[in-house]
Amino acid sequence: MTGVAATVTLTRFMFSMIYAMRGLSRAVVALALAAILLPLARPLAARAQTDAIDTETRGLWVTRSSMVSPASIAAVVRTARAQGFNTLLVQVRGRGDAYYAGELEPRATDLARQPASFDPLATLLAEARANKIRVHAWVAVNLVSSAAELPSSPDHLVYRHPEWLMVPRPIAQEVAKLDPGNPGYVGKIARWTRGESDKVEGLFASPLQPEAAAYTERVITDIARRYDLDGIHLDYVRYPNAQFDYSRFAIAEFRASIRLRLSSEARRELDTQEAVDLFAYPDRFPGEWAAFRRERLTALVSLIRQSVRTVRPSAIVTAAVFPDAQEAYDVRLQDWRGWLSSRLVDAVAPMAYTPEPTRFAEQIAAVRDIAGGRLVWAGIGAYRLTPAQTIENIQASRRLGTAGFVLFSYDSLTGPNPPAPDYLATVSRAAFATTRSATHPEK
Repeated sequence: MTGVAATVTLTRFMFSMIYAMRGLSRAVVALALAAILLPLARPLAARAQTDAIDTETRGLWVTRSSMVSPASIAAVVRTARAQGFNTLLVQVRGRGDAYYAGELEPRATDLARQPASFDPLATLLAEARANKIRVHAWVAVNLVSSAAELPSSPDHLVYRHPEWLMVPRPIAQEVAKLDPGNPGYVGKIARWTRGESDKVEGLFASPLQPEAAAYTERVITDIARRYDLDGIHLDYVRYPNAQFDYSRFAIAEFRASIRLRLSSEARRELDTQEAVDLFAYPDRFPGEWAAFRRERLTALVSLIRQSVRTVRPSAIVTAAVFPDAQEAYDVRLQDWRGWLSSRLVDAVAPMAYTPEPTRFAEQIAAVRDIAGGRLVWAGIGAYRLTPAQTIENIQASRRLGTAGFVLFSYDSLTGPNPPAPDYLATVSRAAFATTRSATHPEK
């Protein structure tokens, strides 16, 4: 067993023992252990970061729609090489499904026409390695299903563990009256979410329940174990907004974490109130409730990092984040500032999708300042920009000293209705003219 493997084994053992023996919140335990154990992993992280900054990261987010056939995958790699991109962030867990050869989650329905032997991630990795292009597995962490179209596989998390789904506060009291095994449980959450589709992307799994968080960690670790990846890229590692998760199961976790601090009289009072008001505990302690949700999400990020380090020490862990750190913290309960300072992620990709160039520069500069030397990849919403605007944002990110940038997305820029003809070629000619030959020398 390697030193890092021993560290993670010890972490998990201490995690379970302390939680069982003393009733402490797993989030609190995880954070305490991370402070002690993460320095042991820093030499490995330092080597991975050195590799990552040998050249400017010129990345493309590649959605799962381009991972459905050998031909579409070949086109991704061919285009990336021809246009001077050196990094692909490929979506392999889109909505609780698998665009890779795994056993924990159902194979994506988009792959139904392909033979069972077809492995999208392995196919792309082989093509990319032959062309000296780095590959990061892009995974949706908490977002597990569309609300408009529920999964078809009965093996999907939504059906196997509906009790793990986040519940929004506006319908939590009603949902709490239903058994999770009742189809109406998922149906009510999905109907509400469809009505809020402009604000909530779909159905989310909760990091507040230890079993749900452990499952997510196993899925991501399984991907890292199976494939020789350059990194794991975390997306949707957040809550939809501060109105989540108000499921009775999530609130029960909070209640258990806070009751030890209360007097017997206060416990009796709140228990009596909770019998008629599901929100008794979180409403009595709103600051602690927000912190509890944030800490459990951070604990999941910590566990993912440690596990990835065990099975794939050379891989870096990165995250797509909301560019406004305070908004991310308050509204999405996403403490990416803390993740960077605690070295839980090696790089962040702020999704600075604004069409305003001045605002873009301000957002990236603010993230750079917070990062304090940690890697920043500027996330550029090219799908809503002209090629000239994307080129301007690339140049701005360079002036600001980022480690590179990632365009969203390959698919929108090369599909049937791109914002402009030959979009990537136009960007490449203007932005990569002096660097392409060094990155992809002619044979």
